[in-house]
Amino acid sequence: MKRIQKKWVKNSLITVGVLGITTIFALLLQQFSPTDTHVPLLFVLAVLFVSRYTEGYGYGIAASMAAVIGVNYVFTYPYFEINFTLTGYPLTFVAMLAVSVSVSTLTTQTKQQEQIRLEAEKEKMRGNLLRAVSHDIRTPLTSIVGSASGILDNQKVLSPEKMLKLVEDIRDEAQWLIRIVENLLSVTRINGENARIHTEDEVVEEIVGSAVMKFQKRFPGIQVEAVLPKEFLMVPMDGILIEQVIVNLLENSALHGKTVSLIRIVAKRKPGRLSVAVEDDGEGIKESVLPVMFEGTLISREGEEYDSRRNMGIGLSVCMSIVKAHKGDMRAENRETGGARVAFWLPMEEEKENGY
Repeated sequence: MKRIQKKWVKNSLITVGVLGITTIFALLLQQFSPTDTHVPLLFVLAVLFVSRYTEGYGYGIAASMAAVIGVNYVFTYPYFEINFTLTGYPLTFVAMLAVSVSVSTLTTQTKQQEQIRLEAEKEKMRGNLLRAVSHDIRTPLTSIVGSASGILDNQKVLSPEKMLKLVEDIRDEAQWLIRIVENLLSVTRINGENARIHTEDEVVEEIVGSAVMKFQKRFPGIQVEAVLPKEFLMVPMDGILIEQVIVNLLENSALHGKTVSLIRIVAKRKPGRLSVAVEDDGEGIKESVLPVMFEGTLISREGEEYDSRRNMGIGLSVCMSIVKAHKGDMRAENRETGGARVAFWLPMEEEKENGY
C-alpha cells in the first residue's frame, strides 16, 4: 500500500509540475507574442512529457484533458471563460488525447521490455552462480569427507604428523566453504527484490587494512603492500561488502597467479571517484578468460576450466555485483611488466573547496 501511495504521489507531482511549468512559460511568452498559436503546441509537448515520465495511461489522459480545458480557459478569447464552441477545439482535444495514449503505450511497452531484460539477466546470473557453487562446494566437501574418513579408518596406523596434516586439510577446506557461504549471503543481500545498499562514509585505510589482515591469516607467505593516498580519505560505501571485494581479489591473485610472491593494493583519489587496484607479480590472466572473468564461471575459450580445484568465478561475480550496486565498475587486465591487475572504482562526492 505504501509503495502504491508513493507511486501515486510521484506521478501526480510530475503531472502537476509539468503542467504548472508549461502554464508559467506560456504566460511569460504571452507578454512578448501578439498571438497565442504557440500555446497549444507547448501543452501538447507538456502532455508528451507527462505521458513519458509517469506510469500507466491515466496521468497522460488527465494531463491532456486539463491542458485542453486550461488552454480554452486561460489562453483563448474570451479569456477566463469556458467556450466549447470554438473552432478547432474538438480537434485539439483529440490530438492531445492521441499523443498521451500513444506515448503512454510506447513508454509502457519500453518499461515492460526493460523489465524482461533485467529478469533475464538475473536468471542468467542465478544460473552462473548455481553452476559455480555446485563446483566450489562439491570439491571441498569431497576433500573433507575423504580426510575425515582417512582419520577414522586408519587412526591406529596413521602417524601424528599425517593425522595433523589431514586435520589441517579439513580446516582449510572448511574455511573455503565459509568464504563461499559469505559470498552467497552477499549475493542474496544485493539481488533480493527489496535489497538496498546502505552506504556510510568509511575510512579507506581501515577497510584496506582489515582486508589485508584477513588475507594474510590464510596466506602468510605472500607479501602485501598497500599504496594509499596521503590525505585522510573517507568514501561512501558499505564497508563490509567492499572489504569482501578486496579480500576476494587478493585471494584470486594468490590462487590463480601461481607464482605470486607480492601483491600491491593501489588506492587513488580521482575526480569524483575512488580507484582501487589489486596488482600481482604472477603469471597473469589468460586472454581467453579476460572477457568472462566477472560472469560467474571462468571457462576459457578452449573449453578448459580455469581452475578445476578453485574456481573463483563466484567470488569475482560477487565482486562485480557489489561494485555495481555501489554505482561503480570493475575491469581486469594483464600488466606490461608481468602479472595481473584487477581494478574497481567507487563514486564519491567531491569536497567543495574555495567556494567551488
